[in-house]
Amino acid sequence: MADAILRAEGISKWFGGVAALQDVDFEIAPGEHAALVGDNGAGKSTLVKVLTGAERPDGGRIWFDGQERHFHSPLDARRAGIETVYQTLALADHLDVVANLFLGREKYRVRLGPFSVLNRSAMRAEARKMLESTGVHIPDLRSSVMGMSGGQRQGVAIARAAGMGSQVIVLDEPTAALGVQETARVEEIIRGLKRRGVTMLMVSHNLRQVFDLVDTIWVLRHGQMVGRRDTSEVSPEEIVSMITGADRVTGLEFT
Repeated sequence: MADAILRAEGISKWFGGVAALQDVDFEIAPGEHAALVGDNGAGKSTLVKVLTGAERPDGGRIWFDGQERHFHSPLDARRAGIETVYQTLALADHLDVVANLFLGREKYRVRLGPFSVLNRSAMRAEARKMLESTGVHIPDLRSSVMGMSGGQRQGVAIARAAGMGSQVIVLDEPTAALGVQETARVEEIIRGLKRRGVTMLMVSHNLRQVFDLVDTIWVLRHGQMVGRRDTSEVSPEEIVSMITGADRVTGLEFT
């Protein structure tokens, strides 16, 4: 994929004597939505951490936006244009929606150290645009996120990632803790990212969701990348076989 926005070659990562990743290749094109799937312990979280700067690889190279990169922290990756929304969401429960959207990126009328004055009106106006463009509906931006539903909280986290000029968004199990209706709302937000041309990598155990939302599926097994498939050209049974290493599956695993 010559025009890949994010590409990794030969990524290896060891924890003591255990190989979490072995010579893993991965790439994603601008505007593409891809999924990373695999059984527990396959290496999905480790690969995501390497791609987003939370872990340093022991071997291999990473390119982003046409340049080789050496991310030393998630902040490095964020500055480059890669945002990650983890299952924990990293929201400040006691703050309102606007404060969470601009956490660490506040806008000021005056910057004078402890006497700085926030530009609350500008942040509020931009927050509305961020939420609207992402398809997130929050009636009152002054509400603290503590009292919000899981779907609303996930929406705020995705809107924050998408609204800061990010080129790639990584979603780690975005609906794992949500009910049916809230899952449907978050999935529609993800479809909105696709319509906007936002590149997305999603880690998910939910194959129904994967087939509904992404263009390509990458399968990890025991720390090795065993294949990439276009969702339009592969069956759920084949993906399950790749995940498990079994020659045949019944289809009952796809629920």
